[in-house]
Amino acid sequence: MSRFITSVDRYIFRLVVVPMVGVFLLAASLLLLEKMLRLFEFVSLEGGPVGVVFKMLLNLIPEYAGLAIPLGLMLGILFAFRKLATSSELDVMRAVGWSYTRLLRVPYLITLVLVGLNFAIVGYLQPKARFAYQEMEYELRSGALGASIKVGEFNTIEDRVALRIEASEDQGRRLLGIFARLADDKGQVLSISAREGRFLANREDRNTIILRLADGTIIHDVEDGPPRVLSFSQHDLPIDLPALEDFRARGADEQEYVLPELLKIGWSPESSADQRAGSQANFNFRMVEVVMMILLPLMALALAIPPKRSTSSLGVFISIVVVVAYHKVNQYGAEVAAIGRVDPFLALWGPFAVLAAMILWMYYQVAFVPGGQALGVLERLFAKLGKRVKKLFGARRRKALRISDAEDEGSLGAV
Repeated sequence: MSRFITSVDRYIFRLVVVPMVGVFLLAASLLLLEKMLRLFEFVSLEGGPVGVVFKMLLNLIPEYAGLAIPLGLMLGILFAFRKLATSSELDVMRAVGWSYTRLLRVPYLITLVLVGLNFAIVGYLQPKARFAYQEMEYELRSGALGASIKVGEFNTIEDRVALRIEASEDQGRRLLGIFARLADDKGQVLSISAREGRFLANREDRNTIILRLADGTIIHDVEDGPPRVLSFSQHDLPIDLPALEDFRARGADEQEYVLPELLKIGWSPESSADQRAGSQANFNFRMVEVVMMILLPLMALALAIPPKRSTSSLGVFISIVVVVAYHKVNQYGAEVAAIGRVDPFLALWGPFAVLAAMILWMYYQVAFVPGGQALGVLERLFAKLGKRVKKLFGARRRKALRISDAEDEGSLGAV
């Protein structure tokens, strides 16, 4: 084992792992923070508990990990070889006989581990986490997670009870300024006002809660006579909760199926044409997302090495654009294939073949062509553009200095 993994390999391992983990955590955190703000707003509008936000975010981690893992892997390898190249360590390794293919041994071992991890995530964890997220969202909208009564607004319950609360204290346990209007099947109406009250659980019937009121008045409207008025010091008002329907079964969307289920539905003669197209599109989408990771070390190495006597970071920018753009192209291809416009295999594996050819060509230019550069043309254009921008800003700065000097001379002459 010591002959297979040398000290140089361990050194490369440390260079790769640190930025890889950092990029993964950064990318996942940014995606989750952006979603967290929307979820907090959504939960507050629905009146649900704050803790459900973090449960929903937990179910989003597999979804975002499918993109964050390839991005972290690629940038980790890229930053490692970029450091070796800019510090001339890569030239020393090459001079003692280490080829680029040999230097990629440890990065490929890391890649294989992450390919297996990503396969488990996109194949099994993502579908179940997506379904759990949809279920929580449904329960939040329906009130099954304990939605609260909105203060200062009329709240309708089961189309029979109209309830309004002026204020609440003690985290919603004590309700102040209560007005309720109830109607039954016979058309009789009760109008109730109370100084304060609180909700109590009904142990005998879970579909009913008790609103215990204190210091109030009940007005009973009667059709054939004057309304009846009753004052009370304490009154328990039962309120029927709306019936909650069970959430749908998993599988309304192809993205909620695990891989064996997609294989069974997508290639079964008993499935409809739409089901086969959607299942095959989703299956191929997940496969190309995983298989593409095998090419990332080659692309990372090709884009990590800048031209001699240059510290250009163009390769970092291009690598991020390629990974994100390829992910979006695959999403579009899966959507088009799911509605039957394009063959799922062609829509997903066609872009993969183009990307694979481009990556292999870039790696060949760097590894086997003397003085070859994967982004030679773009590097030259980028350098020329940088010189022109620098020259333009330099001219503007000199002009501004001349105007300032002229104003200073004019002010001295006036003195």
